[in-house]
Amino acid sequence: MSDDNDEEIGFDAAIPDSLLPYDSWIEDAYRTVMLRALELVGREGLPEGHHFYITYLTNWPGVELPARLRAQYLHEITIVLQHQFWDLKVDEASRTVSVGLSFGGVGSTLVIPIDAITAFADPHIRLALRFTPPELASEDEEPDGAEAPDAAPADTEARAEESSSQVVSLAAFRKKGPSQG
Repeated sequence: MSDDNDEEIGFDAAIPDSLLPYDSWIEDAYRTVMLRALELVGREGLPEGHHFYITYLTNWPGVELPARLRAQYLHEITIVLQHQFWDLKVDEASRTVSVGLSFGGVGSTLVIPIDAITAFADPHIRLALRFTPPELASEDEEPDGAEAPDAAPADTEARAEESSSQVVSLAAFRKKGPSQG
C-alpha cells in the first residue's frame, strides 16, 4: 500500500488529536478483562499454571490493609494470588476487590478499590496490564481510616528494605486459610 492509497481510504499522514476518549475506553476495557478474570477465579479457582500479580496504591482512599503492611508499603504493594488465598470477590457496586491472604502466618482480608489498582499480570500467559489511577485531590494526603503502624514484626517481610513497590511472595505460606496455624 502506498501513502496515496491511505489518503484514498480516509487516512491522513499526520494523526490528529482525538476528540473521543479512546485511551480511557481502552483502559476501561482492560480493567473489565482483569475483573472478569478475578471473578472467574473467585468462583472456580485458578486454572493450573495461572497466577496473578496485582499492584495497587496502598495510600488510596478505601484501601483496607493491616497497619503493619501499610507501614511497610507506604505507597504501593504487589500481591501474588497463587497458592494461598481465599474469599476472592469482586464487588462492582462498591468498586472493590477483596481477598484473604496470609502475611507472616497471620490471615488478613485486603479490600482494594478498583481505581487503586495500577497493574495486573498473569505471567503464565505473559499478560501484563497497566492502569492509570484517576487523579486524587492530593497524593500526599493520608487516606481515611489510616491506622498507626503496628510494632514491626521480626519476620523477613518486616526486615525487607522499604521501597515504593515490592512483591510479597506467598510461596512460603502453604496453609489454606487464616485459622490454620
